[in-house]
Amino acid sequence: MSLSQQTAVELAALLAAKEISAREILESCFARIAAVDGRVGAFLGYDAEDALAQADASDARRAKGETLGPLDGIPVALKDNISLRNQPLTCASKMLKGYVSPYDATVTRKLREQGAIVWGWLNMDEFAMGASTENSGRQITHNPWDLSRAPGGSSGGSAAAVAAGLTPLALGSDTGGSIRQPASHCGVVGMKPTYGRVSRYGVAAFASSLDQVGPIGHTVEDVALALQAIAGGDPHDGTALANSVPHYREEMQRKTGPWTIGVPEEFFAAGLDPDVKAQIENAIAFYQQQGCTIKKVSLPSTAQAVAVYYIISTAEASSNLARYDGIRYGHRSEKATDAIDIYALSRAEGFGDEVKRRIILGTYVLTSGYYDAYYVRAQKVRTLIRDDFMRAFGEVDFILAPVSPTTPFKLGERATDLLSVYLGDIYTIPVNLAGLPAISVPCGTAHDMPVGFQLIGKPLDEVTLFAAAQQFEQAHDFAARRPNL
Repeated sequence: MSLSQQTAVELAALLAAKEISAREILESCFARIAAVDGRVGAFLGYDAEDALAQADASDARRAKGETLGPLDGIPVALKDNISLRNQPLTCASKMLKGYVSPYDATVTRKLREQGAIVWGWLNMDEFAMGASTENSGRQITHNPWDLSRAPGGSSGGSAAAVAAGLTPLALGSDTGGSIRQPASHCGVVGMKPTYGRVSRYGVAAFASSLDQVGPIGHTVEDVALALQAIAGGDPHDGTALANSVPHYREEMQRKTGPWTIGVPEEFFAAGLDPDVKAQIENAIAFYQQQGCTIKKVSLPSTAQAVAVYYIISTAEASSNLARYDGIRYGHRSEKATDAIDIYALSRAEGFGDEVKRRIILGTYVLTSGYYDAYYVRAQKVRTLIRDDFMRAFGEVDFILAPVSPTTPFKLGERATDLLSVYLGDIYTIPVNLAGLPAISVPCGTAHDMPVGFQLIGKPLDEVTLFAAAQQFEQAHDFAARRPNL
């Protein structure tokens, strides 16, 4: 196994023992990209010179005994909606072709401060709108376990890059499941933190009340290490919580259970693939064998979650994407002859079909006469969805559920069946609407493709999720599996 395919924790130990250098890790990533990414398509690009300079700086610090922490020298690649100073930021859209970020996102800055090699920009569904990475305006990303299948989305490039061994860690963003679903489909671990746990400053907005940045890695401990680095308050983001950040890696070792685990009956109804269901039930059985109490809970408002999400998220997208007008920045049409043309033609040419579809829907639900009927009502139901979770948490420590009702579909298979794509997020969307933390953990295979389950926790209780997820991980070999590329 090449260095690039090892876990972040393993690499950190090798660096600490001075058995390898940060430059060697990065060069292994470069070699792996050259060997397999032509078939996977996870990276949109990277600046080798800048990344190597970061690696050499890390090695120089280590030679002096001045390391900045366990991530010092570990490569972390970014989804292409997270700002990286002096590097392209396109959100996988023609609208931002040629745009170069003038500053670092807060998560980028925090990683740099802890010595991580922050590099590369990873493919995604355009402006994070999609669940397969097929909506990218740049290229198609393939699932490393079966190149004919989608990796999930919208953080498909991030999950595929980690699964394929192109980078040990990656950041994604999760608005309705966009970290957890591709992590499940690619057989890796992905954490969507509590809303506000991680700053969104410098992250291109899709739906501001739902978006949250989180890490993707090979193991639970890798993801805990990365979340430790990026979590915390931020004066640049009024939604970033100032609560103290736990020492996840230390505290999760002290939590051993047994726990009372909620299993929501609404998540196991019609539509869940029987083979996927069997793997989730195996995970439930494992926790029961560890002495955990399994308790059925009800989340009755789940049935409305998808409809609520596509009202609220599109309304916020309509507002957030209004800034891309061809005047201040973004693509400007060469066919425009007046100010109206600049706005209309630039947006028509720059945005892809899925983005246009969501802008149109969002503009509609915000229109006078429909605002109360749709947007206000959706916000009320959103409160009911959160209330369902909080009621359940009065009886259980966390909730265990599927991530996706199916395994990854064939690329192009659902190009005209948008409803089935939207419904594929039925188990992840409620978590975003409620602002809760959730982690996706590999638990087996179905139809020869990875399957993950998710643990959904109480607000700011990522520690318990890490502890319970690691208990499952350490009893199985899923974290050690790699696709044959």
